[in-house]
Amino acid sequence: MTAPLGIRLLQTLRKEPDWSTMPDDELAAFREAENRRRASTLIRVVTGFPSRGVTIGWEPFPLPDRSLQVRVYRPAQTHARLPLVVHVHGGGFVGTAVQSDWVNSHLAAQLPAVVVSVEHRLLAPGVPLSAAVDDGWDVLRHVVANPARWGIDPARVAVFGESAGSVVAALSAIRARDSDLALRAQVLVNPCVDLTTTAFDYASMREHADSPTLTVPQLHLFRRLAVPSGTDARAVSPLHADSLSDLPPALVVVPTLDPVADHGRAYARRLRDAGTTVQLTEHPGATHAFLSMPGVVPHAKAARAEITGFLHGRLTA
Repeated sequence: MTAPLGIRLLQTLRKEPDWSTMPDDELAAFREAENRRRASTLIRVVTGFPSRGVTIGWEPFPLPDRSLQVRVYRPAQTHARLPLVVHVHGGGFVGTAVQSDWVNSHLAAQLPAVVVSVEHRLLAPGVPLSAAVDDGWDVLRHVVANPARWGIDPARVAVFGESAGSVVAALSAIRARDSDLALRAQVLVNPCVDLTTTAFDYASMREHADSPTLTVPQLHLFRRLAVPSGTDARAVSPLHADSLSDLPPALVVVPTLDPVADHGRAYARRLRDAGTTVQLTEHPGATHAFLSMPGVVPHAKAARAEITGFLHGRLTA
């Protein structure tokens, strides 16, 4: 099975950097250029056009020890307090909430809900994945603690993450359980949930090592930045959490042409074995990050419909 034609065409137009030898300054320059591209108007032919019935805007998010930005999606006409979906974009060492405008704006319109997407700290030398995990958790708990400010119903809350953002979302669900913060649902799309020494010991890593949208060399760089030498990889590996019981129902979305496809399958099994309700959906022929590329991957619309239906059933009751 091959990737969609649009993905293959994009792959031929872009040159893969040498991730193993990229100096820190080149990584920073690559990130800046890539994020400008992902936030540009022209790239919407790939990343999708937002719903017209939703207001979208950046808002500052001051915390006691740092400041973040969040991208907020609100239905244009509503007077009631709405469910909350806290979203975390993918990318790891690159990425911006803007790349997810398509899915988040349509979720906001169709549920309806307030969607808050976290512009978390990106991986870099000296900035491990635990920083992004803290950003996601702090945004979640501060928004829930201030429902009037955000116009949300704190009893109807879900987390939603893509790729590296799925680590943040999954660990936020675990922290919420341990903090008695009740969540209704979690959605994990092409999750990368194992950053321990077993991270590459999966059949999908061998079968799709050179996939068009994520390669094993990229994952090696991601892991090196995410868990620097001497840090505990289990702390940012939801698959190896001590307990996955008593968590909110999960939807795990897996594209099959993805090096981390088996991560998602393994996490769904662990959730199910722990007694957590889980729905696993697979998209044959879809590649990693496909949900952010509806313009070239037809599977994205089906996945968005699954996510919308799943969240509607758990947030609107």
